[in-house]
Amino acid sequence: MQTKIARPFQLVKFLSWSSLLLILGSSLVLSAFMANYAREIVLKKNHEFALLLAENLNHQIYQRFTLPTILGFGRIELKQKAQYERLEQVVRSTIHSFHVLDVRIYDNEGIVSYATDKELLGQKGLADRAVFKAITSGEYSFNLQKRISNWKAMFSFKLESESVVLRTVYPLRAERTLGLRDEPIMGILEFTQDISSDYENIVHFQWLIIMVSFTSSLILFLLLFMIIRRADRMLAERVREKEKLEKELHQNEKLASMGRMVASIAHEIRNPLGIIRSSSELLFKRAQKEDSPHSRLLEAIFQESRRLSQTVNDFLDYARPRQPKMEDVDIARVIDEALAFLHTEVKRKNVSVEKTGPEKVLVKGDKDLLYRAFYNLLSNALQAVPSGGWIKIIFHEKGPVVEILDSGPGFEPGMIEKYLEPFYTTKDTGTGLGLAIVNNIISSHGAKLTLENHEQGGAKVKVSFAAR
Repeated sequence: MQTKIARPFQLVKFLSWSSLLLILGSSLVLSAFMANYAREIVLKKNHEFALLLAENLNHQIYQRFTLPTILGFGRIELKQKAQYERLEQVVRSTIHSFHVLDVRIYDNEGIVSYATDKELLGQKGLADRAVFKAITSGEYSFNLQKRISNWKAMFSFKLESESVVLRTVYPLRAERTLGLRDEPIMGILEFTQDISSDYENIVHFQWLIIMVSFTSSLILFLLLFMIIRRADRMLAERVREKEKLEKELHQNEKLASMGRMVASIAHEIRNPLGIIRSSSELLFKRAQKEDSPHSRLLEAIFQESRRLSQTVNDFLDYARPRQPKMEDVDIARVIDEALAFLHTEVKRKNVSVEKTGPEKVLVKGDKDLLYRAFYNLLSNALQAVPSGGWIKIIFHEKGPVVEILDSGPGFEPGMIEKYLEPFYTTKDTGTGLGLAIVNNIISSHGAKLTLENHEQGGAKVKVSFAAR
């Protein structure tokens, strides 16, 4: 079972995501503040522009209408068609191209005395508090009239005309050209302007702020996240390497102590066991010649002593591995020699052996040790393959790499790492040292032994040598 490696940057990741949300939230708030500030600035500019327009209208009406009319007619009576048309000409020429929708002039009683919409003439109920305040105090005022809410305007990239209208109420005063001490109020001027295009520019500016803030925040977050993720992977890899090294060190210490104990025991057993083996072999052959009834018993003693002798040799080989003599070795030829020794068993089980790749694969190593390693691997494959099965040997010149595939049941997926451990075996008989010894031999050559299953389910053993 694999141990789950702790992820030391989980808190940092959480903080980075929180920072992203915080940055985005603050960007939205900042953009809303900036957009609102820009809106106030634009409205202020519109107020100043409307005030200039009102002053200009006041001046134009007084200079081009009020004075000439008083001089020509003696008094102002807008009921007279000539006077009304003259005032309308002055007003329309002044407001031309300034997006003015409607102009009204109220008298001191709040009655409409002039309007660009003639149907409003003479009406009294249209004057509101702002008009009467201008009559009494002489103060001008502005009023923003919107047909669309701020949030709805945010998602309306094209505002309809007259969606946002600025209403200006301004007291019309007589200028001091007539020798008057002060400037009496002649009436109240009211006009409305369509500022929808300016408001639309504000919305576009607000979206520009939001997009720039969001994009910059996202880019900063992605850079931060990539750095954190890379650091996380590097640290996790170091943690895995550290755990692997600690595990190998612990295993090596355990095996070293076990090896010393096994080596001492095996060494003590080896000599008397050799005497028992040679004596039982001699007695068995003599009994065979004499057709003695004890020949079967002597044969069993001889076979078991020989098997025990091989086990002792395996223990000693694992406990005291031989250092390889590094010289040029043709792996393809070594495998051919191992297959020649196994030919009888291959023929008996009717197993097909197929080799692919270059005919000559040179590596640096000890021929005897490599022969023993590949003989063991091929013998294991032959034992696992059922009658009529196959074994494939694939040579790769790059590396070089040798792959041995078979049609057997394969390795148990969850126990593959166990196969290389000493004393672990799935066979009824055996010491469990075969693959461990092979792994030691391969490792001593600077190569790597990999166990896995191929696509068809059988075992796949790969030996990867270092480049020469």
